[in-house]
Amino acid sequence: MKTIRQKISFFLLNVILLCCIWPVKAQASFEIPGICQGQTDTGASCDIKTLDYGYDYNTYVSLRDMAMLLKDTDKAFSLEISGNTISLEPGNAYVPVGVENLPWEDSENPDISLRRNELKVKGQTVFYYTLLMKLPSGDYDCFMMAADMAMILDVNISVPAEGTLRIHTQEPFRISPSALEQAGYFYGVNSVLVGDATTGELYYRYQSDLPYPIASTTKLMTYLLTMDAISAGRLTFEEMVTVSEEVQALSVSGDGVIPMEAGEELTVRELLLGALLPSSNECALCLAEAVAGSEEAFVEMMNQKARDMGLSQTVFFNSNGLPSYTEDVIPAKRQNSMSAEDMFQLVSYILKVYPQITDITSQEKATLSFREIEVQNTNPLLRNMPEVTGLKTGTTNKAGACLVTSLAADDGAMEHNLVVIVLGAEDSIERGRVSGLLAKYALEAFYTGTEDAEGGAPGQSENLPIHAEAAVDRILQRARRYAEG
Repeated sequence: MKTIRQKISFFLLNVILLCCIWPVKAQASFEIPGICQGQTDTGASCDIKTLDYGYDYNTYVSLRDMAMLLKDTDKAFSLEISGNTISLEPGNAYVPVGVENLPWEDSENPDISLRRNELKVKGQTVFYYTLLMKLPSGDYDCFMMAADMAMILDVNISVPAEGTLRIHTQEPFRISPSALEQAGYFYGVNSVLVGDATTGELYYRYQSDLPYPIASTTKLMTYLLTMDAISAGRLTFEEMVTVSEEVQALSVSGDGVIPMEAGEELTVRELLLGALLPSSNECALCLAEAVAGSEEAFVEMMNQKARDMGLSQTVFFNSNGLPSYTEDVIPAKRQNSMSAEDMFQLVSYILKVYPQITDITSQEKATLSFREIEVQNTNPLLRNMPEVTGLKTGTTNKAGACLVTSLAADDGAMEHNLVVIVLGAEDSIERGRVSGLLAKYALEAFYTGTEDAEGGAPGQSENLPIHAEAAVDRILQRARRYAEG
């Protein structure tokens, strides 16, 4: 079984690297059209049009061509594409429109935008980045990363030779983080960590003990201290908080998210929702002032809480994660930072003590009644995986794109919170893709075990719990599984 899983992981590793490897050539200002040979394990084969977005090896494949290739297999899907929407229905028969598996109709290099077009799978809106293109025939085609398509269809795709894609319709989608690391896939991020917050068991780590800027994931600590104040009776959810001049100034700056004017009032509940869903910097500052009287005092509380929790690779300068400047003649720009392991401890604590955080972070959108403003959740995985319950995104130039993801799992005896931490991805596209792959791995590791590539990841210890209480939970969990098996 382990050998089979390793082979599956190796196959998928190839297609992920084909799609995502950083270019060895200079970037182009257009999309590079190409052709690859598509094959299935049922013997079908045909040409698949591709677009390399901006540079070689950043390959997106034609969904129409793939639908035609898979139409007589267990992974068939129907497809409807217009100028700005795509609807994909796994299990339905594909009706050809006549442009599938043909050579490119135009020799000109297209110049179209990679964007988060409206994509529905089984009628549900999901968040993946795609290229939508109108062909000379008048029909539209959609180009998607092969790895993203593998996630949606739960199918294994391999690259047996250059210019060839093989779809293994009977093999489910599998991920080996260790193999990805050894191939250099994580060179584009600062650190990652995957684990079970309920038991403390760590499934995978990469540079997880080093501190890196964390941007707006800072707001998780702001949430924790606000909830501590509510628990201690110093605040209530319905207490009105007055917007200060400082909050208004932040709101109208380039870092503002929600319009606020000094003297307006919001409830603590609305401020928590605004800080966590649309990542409002002014809501975080407003909470800091409500809890401690000033942001300076609140930051002292943040760092003291980190020390109390044993977060040794953590430092805070503000409540929201924006760059913080000293008042020197030559100001220094500082940023809140944590290691992924510290972040895991923080998130594990929050999910244990204040699990109602997911009541907020699992919402796709919400309305702030003080101005009847509808706000959107910035977490893309919330739409792509039903198990996802939160938690927080973050982005600055120095921090890169960060995402802390929580997922609900159940071993039959109790519910668990799985956590995926990605710090410092190149951009929001890669942040979502890396987090999605590792979230899929987290669920696989929880339900079937962590038989990863031989030798494990460099610098990675055994997948053991990180504290004694978790070790006992782990033993009991394994005992229950053994008794049930």
